[in-house]
Amino acid sequence: MTDDRFHRAVYVISVAAELAGVHPQTLRIYEQRGLLAPARTAGGSRRYSDADLALLERIAELTDEGLNLAGVQRVLELEQTVAELRAQLDDARRAHEHRMAELTAHGFNPGGLVPAVPTGRAVTIYRATRGPASVVEPVTRDG
Repeated sequence: MTDDRFHRAVYVISVAAELAGVHPQTLRIYEQRGLLAPARTAGGSRRYSDADLALLERIAELTDEGLNLAGVQRVLELEQTVAELRAQLDDARRAHEHRMAELTAHGFNPGGLVPAVPTGRAVTIYRATRGPASVVEPVTRDG
């Protein structure tokens, strides 16, 4: 089902209540408590979408587990926050992977501290010896 169709408000309150297995007054109470926000027609009639019906199913699961409506509202808020944070984390991971791919393409070795060096090029690496930090000995590697 496409996202547009899932969120298209098409069901009147009586149909939505029947599909959700609740009384229409229950839907009004959920709306008053801020658990549900159905679309409204120009004349003010409520219209429910498949997304609203999925939310009603989640509310039913939580109330069946013993939560009151205040608890249900808090769980739904936390679930929304977790979903948003996961999306942000996924975006950050993709950006990081993209940046690492760019750096690797330009010779940076993300797995180590030393950049990759083309074969055949002489490189001098200085390694500290025991003793004062200012004393170093050169180590030369010829490719």
